[in-house]
Amino acid sequence: MRRQYFGTDGIRGRMGDEPITPETVLKLGWAAGKILLAAGDERGSVLIGKDTRISGYLLESALEAGLSAAGADIRLIGPMPTPGIAYLTRTARAQAGIVISASHNPYEDNGIKFFSSQGAKLPDDIECAIEAMMRKPMRTVPSAELGKVRRFADAAGRYIEFCKSTFPYRLDLEGLKIVVDCAHGAAYQIAPHVFEELGAAVIAIGNAPDGFNINRDCGSTCPATLQAAVLQHGADLGIALDGDGDRVIMVDHKGEIIDGDRILYIIAAHRKESGLPVPGVAGTLMSNVGLEQALKRLGIPFGRAAVGDRHVMALLGQQGWDLGGEASGHVICLDKSTTGDGVIAALQVLAALRASERTLREWAQGMPLYPQTIVNVALERGVSARAVVRAPKVLAILHEVESALGGEGRVVLRPSGTEPVVRVMVEAADPATVSQLSAYLAAAVAKTASGLAVA
Repeated sequence: MRRQYFGTDGIRGRMGDEPITPETVLKLGWAAGKILLAAGDERGSVLIGKDTRISGYLLESALEAGLSAAGADIRLIGPMPTPGIAYLTRTARAQAGIVISASHNPYEDNGIKFFSSQGAKLPDDIECAIEAMMRKPMRTVPSAELGKVRRFADAAGRYIEFCKSTFPYRLDLEGLKIVVDCAHGAAYQIAPHVFEELGAAVIAIGNAPDGFNINRDCGSTCPATLQAAVLQHGADLGIALDGDGDRVIMVDHKGEIIDGDRILYIIAAHRKESGLPVPGVAGTLMSNVGLEQALKRLGIPFGRAAVGDRHVMALLGQQGWDLGGEASGHVICLDKSTTGDGVIAALQVLAALRASERTLREWAQGMPLYPQTIVNVALERGVSARAVVRAPKVLAILHEVESALGGEGRVVLRPSGTEPVVRVMVEAADPATVSQLSAYLAAAVAKTASGLAVA
């Protein structure tokens, strides 16, 4: 069934524009309540958590009203990282969990995504069933059957303890100075405590959300702020999360960025070195060739999925692997959590540092990166990213760029699943070639998009 609302990562858009409006979200809450209650064996609660956007209050109230109208009980968590909501949904034996967040997007955007009772993304058939229910007239259950609402006690404390439990008990972080950038987002009350309680000296930045500053010049999408802070404070390393805490980018003591690909490599290499099984690692079409080559040297199979943690998760399930992720910082350790978790991924890297007494920089040098440039071409409202990438002129330039590489590099052209942009990625051994060809293709994409906007 063609979906009207659900995309690659839940439902997302600009606040006030469809589908992120009070009316549609109210109907979404009701439809989700009807479908989720029908799928369960008995009446169960639905958890609702959010990040720090100002619009979270409004959307939380709309979801709450819709779920109650369907007869579902609700437990409100408040600000909490997306992976924390997945964890609490599973351990509290809830019927489902709902996250109000637009992840790394600016505060004007917001979104809604669901977790099953097992703490995993909802299956496609359940999302389709919710959309089908939204097309039906909304009918409220009798007053005696309305859902009740209560707060979830000590949600933050429970999740902090869970994160710490994924770090080896015999190790600690004593003597490490770490800068933690919380992106003024959902992890601002969580991440600093986790690393401090394990012994690190923590310098927290991006930890004063006001409803409007989430992801603004900070967090994993703007690592320059973390780089400057690490150098300023003479820290051993830095950790940057995104607005909902499911992405992580790290910075070494010299200010060099350690992206999701290198984080994956360090975790896999440390496990291999420790004698633990690493049956394979899942990346995406955007993963650097350097990751694939470094894993090959370690005898670890590597597979590429379509972009998006949903697709990485699907590949992990197909292969029976438990480690995968994206260069953007989504890192999934299924032996630790049911979804990508920035704090837990960072802890696995820190475990490698402490067990080996090597620095983050020393670990990262085991994976040389191929020069790679990603250009995000912004689209005007109403312009279809898919129409842009399928335009004949764009396809002709794409073929020209691929021919210029002569099989000695890669080109990826794709519409973003979370933002109104087209992503242009070029990767090759020569940095000048990468820069020139990515700019050439991006210019063609921008020109075509501009023409569609005028039309």
